Amino acid sequence: MHPGTPEENWLEDCAPRRVLELFATKWTSMILHTLHARHGGIARTGVLQRSLPGISKKMLTQTLRELEASGLILRQVHDTVPPGVDYSLSPLGQRMIEPIEMIYDWARINAAALDDLKPRQTSRRANQRTSD
Repeated sequence: MHPGTPEENWLEDCAPRRVLELFATKWTSMILHTLHARHGGIARTGVLQRSLPGISKKMLTQTLRELEASGLILRQVHDTVPPGVDYSLSPLGQRMIEPIEMIYDWARINAAALDDLKPRQTSRRANQRTSD
C-alpha cells in the first residue's frame, strides 16, 4: 500500500493481512510449492510427506486441513481399501503459486545473503549452526 491509502485498507481484516495469515506456518508455502513443482498439482499424503523432509505426519495433516478450509487445496477421497486421498491445488491455490514461486526464486538468487543472516533463536538453522 502507498502512503495516503484510505484507512479501510489498513484494517485488521484487510486482504494483505489475510494472505499473510495463510503463511503463519512455514509449511503452507512449502506444501503448495511441492504440489505444484514436484507433483504437477496433485499428490497423496504419503508422497507429500516424503517430499517434505522435516515435516511430521501430524503437522502435514494439520496444514492440509487448514489449506483445504482456506480453499487453497481440494481433497478427494477414493473408495478403495484402504481409502486413498488425493490433494490438489484449487483454482485459488493455482493462482497463489505465482507469488510463492517469485519468493522461492528470490530466495535462490539471494541464498548467499540469506546464509549470512544470523538465524533466529527458534530456527532449526540456529541449532544446526551451533552444532557444526
